[in-house]
Amino acid sequence: MTTFDLPAATAAPGGAVRLAREVTVDALPGEAGALLAAGHRLALVAAHEDVDAFRVVYLFTAARPDRRTELHVRLDPRSPALPSLAALSFPAGRFEREMRDLYGIVPDNHPLPRRLVRHHHWPRGWYPMRADAGPPPEFGDPEGPFPFVTVEGQGVYEIPVGPVHAGLIEPGHFRFSAVGETIVKLKARLWFVHKGIERQFAGRTVDEGLALAERISGDTSVGHAIAYCQAVEEALGVEVPERALRERAVLLELERLYNHITDIGALCNDVAHGILHAHAGRVRERLMRINREVTGHRLLRGGVVPGGSELRALPDRRAIEEIAADVAEIVELALGHTVVADRFTGTAVLSAEAARDLGTLGYVARASGLAVDARADHPFTDLGRFTPVTADTGDVLGRFQVRAGEFAASALLVTELVDRLAAASWRPERVAAALPAAPAADPGAVPRSGVGIAEGWRGTIVHRVEFAADGTLSRVKVVDPSFFNWPALPVALTGAIVPDFPLVNKSFNLSYAGNDL
Repeated sequence: MTTFDLPAATAAPGGAVRLAREVTVDALPGEAGALLAAGHRLALVAAHEDVDAFRVVYLFTAARPDRRTELHVRLDPRSPALPSLAALSFPAGRFEREMRDLYGIVPDNHPLPRRLVRHHHWPRGWYPMRADAGPPPEFGDPEGPFPFVTVEGQGVYEIPVGPVHAGLIEPGHFRFSAVGETIVKLKARLWFVHKGIERQFAGRTVDEGLALAERISGDTSVGHAIAYCQAVEEALGVEVPERALRERAVLLELERLYNHITDIGALCNDVAHGILHAHAGRVRERLMRINREVTGHRLLRGGVVPGGSELRALPDRRAIEEIAADVAEIVELALGHTVVADRFTGTAVLSAEAARDLGTLGYVARASGLAVDARADHPFTDLGRFTPVTADTGDVLGRFQVRAGEFAASALLVTELVDRLAAASWRPERVAAALPAAPAADPGAVPRSGVGIAEGWRGTIVHRVEFAADGTLSRVKVVDPSFFNWPALPVALTGAIVPDFPLVNKSFNLSYAGNDL
């Protein structure tokens, strides 16, 4: 085992330190198992094609104190393979399947070796993330139809839904096996519009990369922008001004507010409480107008910049307090309605054990009693007495209650942060540390790298960047919380009824775009 120095400052926001060490293929399972046993979670797996070898980076994180540990494994480029960690970590198995589809790196003894990202009409032997991939070859049907698990027995029938849906959401195919109305098994098939986002980062400048990061998942512009900028700043050794960190925190909570009220209204609408959906839409529009006043963009783009932030105005604290009171009344009316309570309570329960085993994040995890929240686990600025909002029921009601609780908590955070900024004689101006160019490096040297972690409104977002010798981005690995949470949806739906699928699906509200990178 070789320990090597990271080629950039290792201090992350909040004082965390990122450590890295190179391990052999044979030592990988033991090293990874020890970290998992010590309470770390596998946050990211990134494959790289170096000059002389393939390299796989495993990022493990832990909280209180904030710790980040990387294991780097080098592989023979002629036959890249490594031992599967799927038996140790469910998310590891999915990262491995993704890596095999995009790079051709084989996870030996994987319990489910079939394709994940590449659909069956993708050609054999073509790995789009490799440097020599070239343009896509002719697609066909080399693998035959997707091997959906067939559930057999008296009265069992299948219901296919999608991949094309009636709304603006991206495509996903759901196949239900049901007896009567009861769901026996659900299979979700994604990656119908894999966009090659990570490949598009390569060769871009830092500013060009930010524009792409903001558009990974449109409703999470701030979350992805912060994670990306943090990764770049760590790689280049940039210390962000405290004011800018607080402004980023304001933007992150504003993004959480408009998305949570949207979901609160949509969940009410899915149980036919249309008037509350209309009121939630009214509140959402008011928040979107505040977003535009603060950054000039309704989705808050442009507020986070490399090295700092740029706000046009601070949100009006009185308006935020009024909105919080308005939403509290909507929530009270919803939970006080017997039909709403009946439809939400006990529907699609995700147990704490299942949520933990699957590696779920965000409000999905917190509704099952897991207090995982990067604002507490990996803070980038002081949020005072912040405590994650949790529930213990794991059902639609719990996911609704966590959203409602987080709305109130986020509104309070915004007002407190605004007060602290205003007390320091805040005025609209760009606040950013100078961002140095990544210095030229030996093409064979360990590249400069950085990691960013932010609690987006759906859950923890992680970006890891590496720079090329010419100072452009060579690799950006993105992990949206939806990658971790999609497998939990079929688990929660087992035993639920088919008519509840729209309600349960909205209670998870997972991103297709964030998953289908």
